[in-house]
Amino acid sequence: MTGPLAGVRVLDFTWVGAGSFTTKLLADHGADVIKVESAKHLDSLRVGAPFAGGVRGVDRSGYFAERNTSKRGITLNLKDYRGQELARRLTATADVVANNFRPGVMDRFGLGYEQVRAVNPRVVYLSMSMQGATGPEKDNLGYGLTITALIGLTHLTGLPDRYPVGTGTNYPDHVPNPCHAAFAVLAALRHVRRTGEGQLIDIAQTEPTIAAIAPSIMEWTVNGVDPPARGNTDPTWCPHGIYRCAGEDEWLAVAVRTDAEWRALAEELALGAPPQWTDEAGRRAAAAEVDAAVQKRLATWRAEDAMAVLQGRGIPAGVVRDTEALVRHDPQLAHREHWQYLRHREMGTTLYGAPPFRLSVTPGGLHRPAPLLGEHTREVLTELLGLSDNEITELAESDVLT
Repeated sequence: MTGPLAGVRVLDFTWVGAGSFTTKLLADHGADVIKVESAKHLDSLRVGAPFAGGVRGVDRSGYFAERNTSKRGITLNLKDYRGQELARRLTATADVVANNFRPGVMDRFGLGYEQVRAVNPRVVYLSMSMQGATGPEKDNLGYGLTITALIGLTHLTGLPDRYPVGTGTNYPDHVPNPCHAAFAVLAALRHVRRTGEGQLIDIAQTEPTIAAIAPSIMEWTVNGVDPPARGNTDPTWCPHGIYRCAGEDEWLAVAVRTDAEWRALAEELALGAPPQWTDEAGRRAAAAEVDAAVQKRLATWRAEDAMAVLQGRGIPAGVVRDTEALVRHDPQLAHREHWQYLRHREMGTTLYGAPPFRLSVTPGGLHRPAPLLGEHTREVLTELLGLSDNEITELAESDVLT
């Protein structure tokens, strides 16, 4: 079945997390995404753990593999003028050109927006640096950890009155930035289809991430209050937290939104709660005592049992699953066939997550594993630029295709 983006070609100069995930979303839904790399300056993900079988190698990173499914891959030496010229010729065949370098890097390669636009006026040119193309901090370098700090997310995570702890690996690379970028690309492609006019998309990766803290921004804007870190608590709902259960390292998340849910929770857990906890205001005033009461009762339950009972009463409750449980034992993900396997030439058969949304007529899918470094160089140069085997061999021997 043809994906909804079949016929769209993307020349992908992105690397690391956010850019690679943006173009993966397009590739998994049918776009011909050609990832441009160099053996002289490897994508950080290629040399980042985890490695299949614990064996390091540029084609063995599980992180890289997951972020680059369904793509073809080529290598070009962009510090060689011949490599730059090949890249420019490829941009003329592309609907989308994407990068997430600092401003000016692509221009130095002769591949900036105006340079590409000169050979391809219809191009949608995605640039997604950390701070965007303009402004006093446009040249600053950063990754997920840096972005979450700059936009205030790190300030809000952790326990009250403790130092900021960040959000672990829940970086902007994984959701807000790639999803906003992919949406922007689709909007720009729609404009091309209507008018024939391409355009530049300038994304500062700090800005989409601000969506993650919108309530805190509003709290400051409306009330002049800078919200502190709250741990697992909520400013309104109570109880709202993670509670230890009876099994080994078993935990349950519970979020009570209404007084009716509270009554159901109190009944199922036999809390014997005082009448002043009947309404939300009373529970908020005694939040620590409420948490302690819920914790005491849940400590006698297995987490899965408690989730089933509470969900049966309409109370939002979810088991805290580790990775093994998520992959092997989650019945909902199994039912939806979320986990899929692909055969990779270096890593063997490995597990991947399916596209996170399902289109009923043109569903996306994992069409191929991530490319080996330079795997499709000869194929792409022949197919798109019409180079002969001898020409490609000469370029390879001249260090242009590395």
